[in-house]
Amino acid sequence: MAESMVKHHEYVQRTLEHKQAFSLKKFFFQWEWVLILVFLIVLMINSNLSPYFLSINGLKDATMIFLDKAFIVFPMVMIMILRDIDISVGSTVALSSVVMATVYNSLGVPMEVAIVICIFVGALCGFINGLLIVKFKELSAVIVTLGTMILYRGIAYVILEDQASGNFPEWFSFFGWGNIGGIPFILILFIIFAIAFTLLLHKTTFGRQIYAMGNNDTASRFSGVQVDKVKIIVFTLAGIMAAITAIFLASRMGSTRPNVANMYELDVITMVALGGISTAGGKGRMLGAIIAVFIIGYLQYGLGLINISSQSMLIIIGALLLIAVAIPKVNLYHTFERLKEKRKARTRNK
Repeated sequence: MAESMVKHHEYVQRTLEHKQAFSLKKFFFQWEWVLILVFLIVLMINSNLSPYFLSINGLKDATMIFLDKAFIVFPMVMIMILRDIDISVGSTVALSSVVMATVYNSLGVPMEVAIVICIFVGALCGFINGLLIVKFKELSAVIVTLGTMILYRGIAYVILEDQASGNFPEWFSFFGWGNIGGIPFILILFIIFAIAFTLLLHKTTFGRQIYAMGNNDTASRFSGVQVDKVKIIVFTLAGIMAAITAIFLASRMGSTRPNVANMYELDVITMVALGGISTAGGKGRMLGAIIAVFIIGYLQYGLGLINISSQSMLIIIGALLLIAVAIPKVNLYHTFERLKEKRKARTRNK
């Protein structure tokens, strides 16, 4: 009894010390504040480039264009915190949408059932990725998902060849273009998923296990964390969210074909890396990735308004990815403190 009271006292003491350690300076030197500043700069630049950019309706409507791929960002944050990566998400989007369109148009399956099948296909693709990664530990996630990226896209081409498939019911277009109370439906659903995944990552045991695995996979395994199970779940979530993306993309386009969502993985990984998720694993917050979604999305939308080619956009996104990987490695607070110490040292020397 006395021992448990001592332990409880020590726990309370550590908690109080943690709360007292809060620093306003550290709070404002977090990466998310830099992202907010970058976001405002993007809005300012785009508003100067095009007079049509900075309007409430324009900004709302833009979310219908770029938020479909943003659903994949949520599980990708978890995957990168685990020190893994999934470059098959674009192919999973293509295969899920192709299967959905095929079972609806060729097999006469009701659209509601076709949507469920689409989500199941995405979940299966993600599950296969996770299973292969945990079963073949000598292979890195990038090699495994490179293989499945080619496999899933290839299956989509076998099913539809190079043809388009559409003729969806009218109500299906609501997913991509619908509004509720003047707010795009896709934006509402994005906010719901953003809250859900943020709570899952930051407020649950499952989220803490992800961070622990990202810092030290072996130690987590010896601590009782079911490492393989967690990885399979996270990759399955990535497949499910890729299927959600497939539904919104097919709804917005009115049809689908095997080459859709090409290079989506580049955009998604850039958003996550720009959001401050460490490629070394174990670090990063969901909020940063959410802000980065809107930075990349509105940047692409603004460049599209002034007719920048898709090839030029690829160059810009590629450059952003390099910057995104490099900059978060710099700890803004500690860099500021070191510069301050150097100035003090020079002053003393004088």
